[in-house]
Order: sequence, then C-alpha cells, then structure tokens
Amino acid sequence: MRLHRTAALIPLLLLLAACVRRPDPLPGFPRVFVWAWERPEDLRCLDTRAVGVAFLARTVCPRQDGVSVRPRMQPLLVTPNTVLIAVVRVETGGAMGRPAYGADVGRTAAAIADAAGLPGVRALQVDFDAVASERPFYRALLLELRRRLPARMPLSITALASWCESDGWIEGLPVAEAVPMLFRMGPDHYSAGGDFSSDLCRSSVGVSTDELPARIPAGRRVYVFDPRAWSPDHLQAMLRKVSQWQSAF
Repeated sequence: MRLHRTAALIPLLLLLAACVRRPDPLPGFPRVFVWAWERPEDLRCLDTRAVGVAFLARTVCPRQDGVSVRPRMQPLLVTPNTVLIAVVRVETGGAMGRPAYGADVGRTAAAIADAAGLPGVRALQVDFDAVASERPFYRALLLELRRRLPARMPLSITALASWCESDGWIEGLPVAEAVPMLFRMGPDHYSAGGDFSSDLCRSSVGVSTDELPARIPAGRRVYVFDPRAWSPDHLQAMLRKVSQWQSAF
C-alpha cells in the first residue's frame, strides 16, 4: 500500500517541480522591454516604471582577418529614467564563407563590451544566430565578455527556440538569461503556452507584434519586437496584450 501511495505521488511531485519559477535574473528591471532596432524611435511616451528599452547599440562583425563595428546610426529618444539594455548584434557570415571560430575572441568581446559603457545602460544583450559550427566560438566569446564586464552588469542573450529544447548546448553559458525568440525561426519549435527544458530560457520570452503566440509561459519577462517603428497607439495596444498574458496565471 505504501509503495502504491508513493507511486501515486510521483506525477504530483513532477508537476510541482515544473511549476517552480526561476528567480528573476534581472531583479528591479521592468517586466516588459520593447526592442528598438535600427530606425528612428521616439519612446518618450513609455511608463518607465513598467517598461524598459532594449535598443540595438551596434553590430559587430568578426572575421578571421579582423573585427568591424557598425554603430547605431538612427536616433533613439527616451526619457532620462528609462531602464536601458544595450543590444549588440553579431554577424559572422559563417554560414556563407569562412567559419567564425577562427576570429579573435578577445577583440570581438572588447567591441561588444564597449556598448555597456553607453550612457544609462544597465545590462548588455547579445543577439547572435550562431550555427552549429560557430558554437565553440560563441561560448568562448561569452566567457571572455563576462570577464570584461562589471560584475554587477547582467549579460543576456537571445536564443533560437530550438536552443532551449533538446539541443541543450547553451547549458553552462555565463549569462543571466537566454531569451527564446518565439517568432521568425522560433515558432516551429514552440507549442503555445508550453515551457522550455533549459533553465536559462525560463525567465523571459521574445515576441513580435506580427507573430504573436496565443499564450506564453507563466511569469515571464516579455521582450517585444515590432517590424515597424513604434507609435504610441501601437505601444499601448501591445502592452495591453502583454498585460493579458501576464494576468492569465
């Protein structure tokens, strides 16, 4: 009888374990961030107590013969108390030509880390769609980048949804969070409302206004991308949708 009772408790214990939320890796940060990509953006209408801005600060292009940097060229208008995350896009061309893992990790990390010193920046996020052959380079890059950043500066990365499932290669990376992208290359690896197997992917999600999922996992920080420039009306509509998601649990 005792054996049967123990067996009956196993599904309940597994369910409770799945419901345990990961501690917030960005304590004190807003629960919603809008991504501001390379275009003119005026985000002074945001309620900065509830919404932050993750803005494309620069694009870094490592190659075996050097590292080039494209700074942000378009204006970004925010109020002084806006919580800012500097996003650095990494583009290697590795899938089209020479593999990126021969690039200078130190120089690439230095070019990314410089964005953390921009005025008002409180965290750094790396956006790199690394192919399988580039993963050793990416891991070494993140280790070096973490070493160069201030100890209290959170390091975030975006992640293909597949990285958060059976792939598993991101385990052990020195990052506060991996933001699963539930759009473009991500949705075919994601069941609306489901959760991810990787612990790094269980604190936030990334969505796009033109590919909104029906549901998102509970308790997540939400990063929102818009393929168009943000307008006050569009921002408010999106924030109402995010509020519905977050209040549904």
